[in-house]
Amino acid sequence: QLFQPLNLQGGGEAGWDGRAGEPTCRSQKLMLQGGLIHPSSPGCYYYMPPAVRAMEKLIRVTDEEMRAVGGQKLNMPCLSSAELWRASGRWDRMGPELFRLADRHGKGYCLGPTHEEAVTELVAAQSNLSYKQLPLRLYQITRKFRDEPKPRFGLLRSREFYMKDMYTFDASKEAARQTYDLVCDAYRSLFDRLGLPFIKVRAATGSIGGTVSHEFQLPAGVGEDRLVVCPDGHFAANVETLNGEQTSCPTCGEKLTQTRGIEVGHTFYLGTKYSSVSNAIFYSPENKPQLAEMGCYGLGITRILAASIEVLSTEDSIRWPSLIAPYQLCFIPPKRGSKEEEEGAALLERVYDDLTEALPHLAGDSVLDDRTQLTIGKRLKDANKLGYPYVVIAGKRVCEDPPVFEVWHQNTGQVLFLTKEGVIELLSKVQVP
Repeated sequence: QLFQPLNLQGGGEAGWDGRAGEPTCRSQKLMLQGGLIHPSSPGCYYYMPPAVRAMEKLIRVTDEEMRAVGGQKLNMPCLSSAELWRASGRWDRMGPELFRLADRHGKGYCLGPTHEEAVTELVAAQSNLSYKQLPLRLYQITRKFRDEPKPRFGLLRSREFYMKDMYTFDASKEAARQTYDLVCDAYRSLFDRLGLPFIKVRAATGSIGGTVSHEFQLPAGVGEDRLVVCPDGHFAANVETLNGEQTSCPTCGEKLTQTRGIEVGHTFYLGTKYSSVSNAIFYSPENKPQLAEMGCYGLGITRILAASIEVLSTEDSIRWPSLIAPYQLCFIPPKRGSKEEEEGAALLERVYDDLTEALPHLAGDSVLDDRTQLTIGKRLKDANKLGYPYVVIAGKRVCEDPPVFEVWHQNTGQVLFLTKEGVIELLSKVQVP
């Protein structure tokens, strides 16, 4: 009954995105085949229930990391007034990337690709903000919109996507730089928990502005960013920030290596660029009005989903960061009509009952592949392609005394033969956010 229309046999040039000859990448192909996304219009997708489960887990982990650095979650309108964007100069500077619209009264709006203007306006509206209330670290996780000229690679470059954006307000440059380091550490912690190999690189500030900027990149052949990296880890930068051809590390002189990356996070120290436009002030200990020092920090939520599949998966099988896999467990009962059928199904049911009693957090994280008209081998192959971290099979040895289950641990490639107690023991280590 899981609404996840599979196309696991698929192949084909266009990778079911409808437009033949377009470049596809591994994550796009696997997400379409595995029924995680379904194309709607160019750069827009339906996220199917399993993809939403993975996304909600990623959001929970992100919330934990943001709360740990004093983040407070809010939600700002997607519709942002043109006046705000004109005041900051970005209405014209962003060009055709902004989705623009007018309401029935002819008033101009854009669909927010990012919310610097909006959040600064919000903080500026607090007329008696005191230095005692700073630092303020406000963030949201919402849909963002960019009119990409060439959306491609599924969720890696789409027109509508989910982003975590945090905006910080500090009382001094020093405090703002401390906040900057703190949030960068939170990003590090997040990617470490997901087990994703990332590089933090020096980056250009682009249309957002500010004086310091870093990107968090996942190295991947399909990445759109060209990076240079010191082999000893002293230096890493996006090529667009380098003057001329810098070929050696400024710290140790080693030859820099080139690689490509997918940008999954971006941090900016903004100074007073936006607070001066909206007059976002706070009162100092001497009761003098001062402009708040700002930073902004983006994390591509849907992009991390696709990028993690891109970098962890094989050509034909999804591999998730185990923390955010849509379901941790897949149970495969015996084939209909096999001699293990009755006993195996009952024993598997009992394993599930005992498991959910011992580890209640896994109760809702399990799928039963009840397509018993198919062989165990065929269902195991599908489970492998969909990347469930654990697959528990009631096979031939389920009729032994005591019954033995076959357990596949996908992320390590191990196959274990365990009793019911052994299965529960193995799964007791599984984390669900």
